[in-house]
Amino acid sequence: MHWSTEDWHTAGEPFRIVNGVATAGRTVAERRVHAMTGEPDAVRRFLCLEPRGHDDMYGGFITPPDDDGADFGALFWHKDGFSTACGHGTMALGAWAVATGRVDAPDDGEAVIVIDVPSGRVQARVQREHGRTTGVVFRNVASRVLARSIPLATSRGEVLVDLVFGGAVYATLAASSLGLAVTPAHTTELIRLGREIKWALNEHPAAQLDDDRLAGVYGTILVDELGRTDDGPWQRNVTVFADGEVDRSPCGSGTASRIALLAHTGELGDGETLTHDSIIGTRFLARIAERTADGVIPEVTGQAYRVGRCEFELDPADPLAEGFSLR
Repeated sequence: MHWSTEDWHTAGEPFRIVNGVATAGRTVAERRVHAMTGEPDAVRRFLCLEPRGHDDMYGGFITPPDDDGADFGALFWHKDGFSTACGHGTMALGAWAVATGRVDAPDDGEAVIVIDVPSGRVQARVQREHGRTTGVVFRNVASRVLARSIPLATSRGEVLVDLVFGGAVYATLAASSLGLAVTPAHTTELIRLGREIKWALNEHPAAQLDDDRLAGVYGTILVDELGRTDDGPWQRNVTVFADGEVDRSPCGSGTASRIALLAHTGELGDGETLTHDSIIGTRFLARIAERTADGVIPEVTGQAYRVGRCEFELDPADPLAEGFSLR
């Protein structure tokens, strides 16, 4: 087995880009279902898990688009399987597509990269100045609140949790309601509670969407309120997704779900900006781009950076072809 990858990060969260993995299906959503049990899953494990990756690695396979309306498709993956959505990955793919010449871009101005992902069609608008990428705007699928103030008994007492769709279903709550703050010192406990809440609500009726491929709680977003800037609310969050994986960035699709919730409650108005910080201090800026009948179209702005290119090989005698996880 031999695979070439190009590694990027968006606000600290890794994204490993892989070309040439064969997938089957008419749409990227169908390709995701196929990938879960076929050869692509073996490639995911090989590239994501130790000793070639780690429990917080993230990446994606480039696929054909659903039709001529998109530039390409992407299957997002993590240590436990394949995601339905990924905002930080979409930003990285936009920057990658321009840097590699896959999509033409002006030296000054904006290039719009259209990407088909399992949750739908998204955009990465790559902003350029003097031949350099200065930011990437992730325009997400329509996002909406699914349920508000669900009472939940946890190992730290009863809390109220909201369920919101931002390309995937997120459970979101104040970290302070668990007696915690979103700081590196609390990471272990944030992971534990994030996992506990995700699995407690995974079968909640509000998380069972019409498309069962999108159903279930993907992650838990724990939030600190930091007040307001001149432009709108300022928050810090950590998203604990899959089964205990920690997003180092403010989480692109998680930020989209926060926009949907804040628009719903009136805490974020049209023309305002959410300043959204991560557990490591990196930042996304997000806004309501459009309102829909039951939610919003969010836009999230961040920046992605190339880390390097990798050549992965499997020694035929290596017993760890499938990788391993300690979490």
